[in-house]
Amino acid sequence: MNYVIIGNSAAAIGAVEGIRQVDREGRITIVSDEKYHTYSRPLISYWLAGKVSEDKMVYRKDNFYEVNSVTPILGVKAVKIDFTGKKVELADGTNLPFDKLLVAAGGKPIVPPMDGLDKKGIYSFIKFDDVKEIKDALSVGKNKAVVIGAGLIGLKAAEALNKAGVAVTVVELANRILPAILDEEAGVMVQDYLEKNGVKFVLNNTVSKVLGEAEVSGVVLQNGTKLDCDMLIVAIGVNPNIALVKETEVQVNRGIVVNEKMETSVYGIYAAGDVSEGFDIVYGTNRVLPLLPNAYMQGEIAGRNMAGAEEVFAGGLAMNAIGFGDLPMLTAGIIKPDSDQFEVLSEADTANKCYRKVILKDGSVVGYICLNKVDRAGIMTGLIKEKVDVSAFKDKLLNPDFGYIDFPKEFRKSRLSGGAE
Repeated sequence: MNYVIIGNSAAAIGAVEGIRQVDREGRITIVSDEKYHTYSRPLISYWLAGKVSEDKMVYRKDNFYEVNSVTPILGVKAVKIDFTGKKVELADGTNLPFDKLLVAAGGKPIVPPMDGLDKKGIYSFIKFDDVKEIKDALSVGKNKAVVIGAGLIGLKAAEALNKAGVAVTVVELANRILPAILDEEAGVMVQDYLEKNGVKFVLNNTVSKVLGEAEVSGVVLQNGTKLDCDMLIVAIGVNPNIALVKETEVQVNRGIVVNEKMETSVYGIYAAGDVSEGFDIVYGTNRVLPLLPNAYMQGEIAGRNMAGAEEVFAGGLAMNAIGFGDLPMLTAGIIKPDSDQFEVLSEADTANKCYRKVILKDGSVVGYICLNKVDRAGIMTGLIKEKVDVSAFKDKLLNPDFGYIDFPKEFRKSRLSGGAE
């Protein structure tokens, strides 16, 4: 069996390990336009801030490809898939034949329309090369940055630049920071924390024009405000990198459509990770789930199925564990319900930047926010995944020492017996 995997991040690595759980003999080739050994993308901001060295960024040990009999083709882009001839064409003219193919191409940065995008000094914040270019800019004296986007990518970029001594202003179109994972109350707390550490914010606004001749010298916002800067970081987010399958027989929505086996609409072609739409257990439908753990699990399931197993991706959920300085947070599922079908429990301690919120629907937990006090968040995640009816003990969910002892006796007994009568 001849396996080809396009991509070299979490989903691709999961696929390699999934294949090798079933097939120790088949040929595996990994293709990536990045020249690096597989690395953990969330660590790029820590590398820029000087918190980790390059050798600590690896996602698997240096001998990973050798141990798993993988042929890595790195630094070469896959440019076309021939579904009839079953081969992948690379930018250098090479054609790779395949029996089973996994598209794990990840996401590409969202770049909004604005005047002046041709100038030097504009960067993304998705790949290792992005932060290497930024670090080179810092080494020649660049010290004032505007970051477009106050989501996870934008704020990690802002934090790393701030640690490097750069004056940072974050511009966000929404009315709060981290709009995808925090509500207004939690957003204000995190914003206040970051502002006290030197990061500035402009909300309800975005960049309409980039100023400067050959290089960035500033930006103009939608409301006409001008901000001086010598670096512009575009960190609004990512879209699934579907270029290889766009306008082909592979079905695509926002991401590549897959079934429960992570197989696309074309037999023998699979997709996993940020490029695909996996099953979201909270929303009950397929959605893009751009999170490293989900990407790995999808890749592993895809790999096992590519090798002949019969496995099902049970589903994932939008979940984020992140922190800024000494302010940790965990969020999952629905965090800002939009109808009266939901019940919301919350408590806040603004002075200590502590916030807990639990969202219920039909008696079950469907989302939560834990800011600063995160030690019991894992139990909440379990309640979401198992769709436990918490009606009998929902009044205890926000207790600081909430745990399994608060569950009804019969429920605890069932857990201990593995569900046996």
